[in-house]
Amino acid sequence: VYTQSKIVSENIKWNLNQHNKKIYSLLVNTRNANAFTGRQGYESLKKIANIVSKQLTEKQLEDEENPRKILPKEIIFGCTGTIGESFPCEQIVNQIPSLINKIRYTQNKFLWMKAALGIMTTDKKPKLTMEECNIGKEKIKIYGLAKGSGMIYPNMATTLGYIFTDASLSNDILSKLLKKNITSTFNAISCDGDTSTNDMITIFATNKIKNSQIKNINDKKIRNFDKALNKVLLNLAKRVVSDGEGASKFITINISKCRNENEAKIIAFSIANSPLVKTAIAGEDPNWGRIVMAIGKAGPKINLKKLCIKLGNVKIIQDGKFYQSYDEQIAAKYMKNENIEINVDIYTGKKSFTTYTMDFTNEYIKINADYRS
Repeated sequence: VYTQSKIVSENIKWNLNQHNKKIYSLLVNTRNANAFTGRQGYESLKKIANIVSKQLTEKQLEDEENPRKILPKEIIFGCTGTIGESFPCEQIVNQIPSLINKIRYTQNKFLWMKAALGIMTTDKKPKLTMEECNIGKEKIKIYGLAKGSGMIYPNMATTLGYIFTDASLSNDILSKLLKKNITSTFNAISCDGDTSTNDMITIFATNKIKNSQIKNINDKKIRNFDKALNKVLLNLAKRVVSDGEGASKFITINISKCRNENEAKIIAFSIANSPLVKTAIAGEDPNWGRIVMAIGKAGPKINLKKLCIKLGNVKIIQDGKFYQSYDEQIAAKYMKNENIEINVDIYTGKKSFTTYTMDFTNEYIKINADYRS
């Protein structure tokens, strides 16, 4: 799944132009977004893909019993970094022989950690996770790594995220499972309300484990995998938020009892993306009027006679009125926690949505003011 921004990076254009069901290489670079680089950016990827495909084919001849020819169109790219700077093609080309020479056929935690560290930009922490499950009688592994700290707001996908499984699953099944689970994970987070030109989340199956064939995502044998995949995606998505630029608080916003999930989502993100809400939380100020403002401006209908708002378990609004037993000191004490919950009942239906975000601190301004300095 890719960004829905109307301005996209050259690597996203490249990936969308490759219509293969099998991909044999993923190459990720940092420090350069390859966005607004035009022909030079795209042609650079073409050149790199040709070199990588040739050298991977040679590596196959050396290592594999049944070597195959790797084609340029079987390679995709992830790019992250500054927008509008010339793409450093030659620097990357010069490193390809070393990268291919380092290919290993057994993995360990150190290699996964190196990969997670290697794709960081303004991130302070590497982001990786894994789950195990069964498809039928076969044990399956799912590994995931991601990067993201700023310019985070979902629109089909957010940041860079790469999921790998040793299961034997078709492209169609993988695609459907990913799109199904993106909604409540990477599409449920926001750091700053800005959608990147480079967002992509990709899932790869190596087909190493010969599990029973899965023909549709409603197959009972895929249920455990479905749940495990959601855990991997949600874990990574939460890690992105908790490592948001300058973040001091991890904020969960639960919107309940709406007419439909979309309305709940609109209200949730109205709160999550409000600079006034985010700065109040950074200052540990229980200024609930800002939450009221964000709910009201969102657009969906609200049952004001029943509206309920809580900070954690601290009740502020009940039945659309200020809760008479509300204690500001208790609320202020709650705001000192690192994990903050905002709970809102709209009372127009039965649907809900949960989103995750972070606060805006002075450090956030400093990081983004000095980003290119």
